[in-house]
Formats: sequence, structure tokens, C-alpha cells
Amino acid sequence: MIIKKFQAASENEAMLQVKEEMGSDAVIMNIKKTKHKGVMKIFKPTMVEVTAALEEQLPETANTSTESEGISLTIGENTVPVFEITKELPKDVFVDEPIAEEKQDTPKETAIEEKLNNLQSLLEKQMKQEEEAEEEEGEADEVMQFLQLIYSTLLDNEVNEKYANQIIDEMSGARKENTSVDILLSNIYQKMILKFGEIVPVSEAKNGTKLVFFVGPTGVGKTTTVAKIASKLKLEAKKNVALITTDTYRIAATEQLRTYAEILDVPFRVIYTPQELIETAEELKDTDLILVDTAGHSPTNQEQHADLKHFVDSVPDHVAKDVYLVLSATTKYRDLLKILDAYEKFDDIKAIFTKLDETTALGNILNVKMYGNLKLSYVTCGQNVPDDINVFDAQVIVRKLLGGH
Repeated sequence: MIIKKFQAASENEAMLQVKEEMGSDAVIMNIKKTKHKGVMKIFKPTMVEVTAALEEQLPETANTSTESEGISLTIGENTVPVFEITKELPKDVFVDEPIAEEKQDTPKETAIEEKLNNLQSLLEKQMKQEEEAEEEEGEADEVMQFLQLIYSTLLDNEVNEKYANQIIDEMSGARKENTSVDILLSNIYQKMILKFGEIVPVSEAKNGTKLVFFVGPTGVGKTTTVAKIASKLKLEAKKNVALITTDTYRIAATEQLRTYAEILDVPFRVIYTPQELIETAEELKDTDLILVDTAGHSPTNQEQHADLKHFVDSVPDHVAKDVYLVLSATTKYRDLLKILDAYEKFDDIKAIFTKLDETTALGNILNVKMYGNLKLSYVTCGQNVPDDINVFDAQVIVRKLLGGH
């Protein structure tokens, strides 16, 4: 008996192969769908595999030699001998006694039947193993397709390719065998949340006042962000707050912050030099927090950045201070990198992201975190003061990065 497998794109094509090679006498033993091997298999179509069998024909002419002719089973490229039939007839085949009507099985026939049964069992075992392997492969395909989907979703949300690959590689290396897609999604969700690390909103000092500087490029909404945070601290947290601006380049920004200070009924000062900053801090030492709005600077203007750092460094050591870098979520990734590099001289800087309402792709938040390892604090999503600002929530951002809402 010859058993062969034929693969084609469809069942009809596979059946034609069977007919052409084995003829119309072939018996179809099994029909199943298979998939390609390798990493690229998820992009290739499913194949149809037909297993067919054909009885070998023994020669019709008799041969008086003592040579033996074998019957074999062919599985794929391997041929397995089954049994041999001796062509020479026994000398005592002719006897005077009449032949009994009921013929008893000879030991040789019994052995042949036993071998055939064993072969059938082996064939069934092999087919069962193949089916189990295909089931496992199907589960592996599902996981690969899921990871590919996560990867594509991260890229669509403008997560940098380097960091998207890093996340997928971490999950591929850490996942255990037979991990379900649901568990894998939960693991990715949790690990991405952990990547954002500690969230650090504005807080008062343990003793005395604290100066909080807001720095960043032009046009990101620093002044409005300062007003929102001041409103939250004054109205909700019941803190004593004062407002300062060093942005003497834009009169409109100064007047805007002055208006917010009047509405909130908090002290407001305009300062021009580091010495004035020190004197003002001493004057307002009874307040919990002094929020300092600074002028926006181009990331390529090193002189302006040096002046700004001089302002920040002029604060006496006994006075607590924090620096918050205000960034727009709409800024291109490569431009964000230049901004981060320009402000790397500031110690322990935190990040605030504005204009989340002006983009549907929030990948830059993760990009900035993984590139500069800045601690995150707030996100803003509109111009309304004080409503359109929230403490950064990693769970919300990760859900959106993974395609949720």
C-alpha cells in the first residue's frame, strides 16, 4: 500500500494532484487545512492537505525463483517494509486428502494481519500527533497575530518604532507557554503602566515656601497651564499661592497672568533679574507655593537657556524648588528630542503635556518618558480654567495607546 500527501491552495487542486499521480483507484484517507511554517506564515494563505492511499499491484506472471517480493507502506518520502511473500510454492502443496471447506488462518497470515493492524495504529497515532501539533501551531499563530496587532496599534498612535519593538520583544520573551491572548493583553497593559513610573504633581514644601518654575518652548500653553494649576491649588487644595512672571517679552502673557491673579485674589509680581527673584521669594515667604511663569525659548537658543538656568539656580539652597517642562502633545517626535536635550541641564525636571484635545495620537508621551525618563505630572485638554487639566493618569493613556477609549 502506498500512502502520500498532497498540498494545494484548494481541495479541488489537491484532488487533481491525487488523480494525476495515483490514478482513479486512489482512496482518500484524510482532508485537512494546514498553514505555512515560519514567522511570515501569518501573511500566507491556508493550504489544503489530502492524504491518499493506493494498493500496490503484484506482478501477474509467476516466477519459480526463490526470491521474495515485499509489500511496503510509503509515508511521505519514507518507505516502510510490511511483509514479504515467498514466490516459491511449498513442495507438499499437493495432497491426496480433500481440502476442507473451512480454511484455518496460517501463522503467516496471522502475522500479516497483526502487522497491518500495527501499521494502522501507527498511522492513526501519527495523524493524531499532527492534529495536536496543528492545534498548538494555531494557538501560536493567534498569539503572533495579537502581538502584530498591538505593534501596529502602537505605531498608529505614533509610538516610536524603537520603543514599540522593545515592548513587543519584552512580552515575547517573558510570556509563558500556552499563555492566552487575554492574559497577554493584561500583561502588556500592566507593564506599559509601570513604564510611566511615579507621577509627581505640584506639591508644597515640608517647611517654608516652594518656588515652582514652568519652562518650555513657545506656544505650548505655559501661561494658561500656570493659571489652571494655581486655580486648583487655591480653590480645591486651599493653599496660599502667589504668581510671578519673568516673561517680559510678551505683554499679553503678563496681563493674562495678572488677570488670573486678580480673579483668584493672590499676589502677583513681574521680575526681571535673579536678584529680584530672591527678594520676591523672601517677601512672599509666608505663601505655600510661588508659581513662576517663564518666557518660551527655542531649543536651539543656548544663550536664552543659559539665562533661564541662571534664574533657577539663583534660588537659595534653603528654599525648595521644582522645575516643570511644559510640552505639547502635538509636537513632532524629533522636535521633542531637541527640546529634551536643551533642558537636560535642569536637575530632576518633571513634564506636563498640553493640547491632548488637539491630537488623536498620544505616543509622544510614552516616547518622551522612555527617551528622557522624566517624571510626569499633568495633562491638559482645552483652554478652560481650571477645568481642562488633570493629574497624569497612566491607565487612561495606556488604554488609548492600545486602541481603547
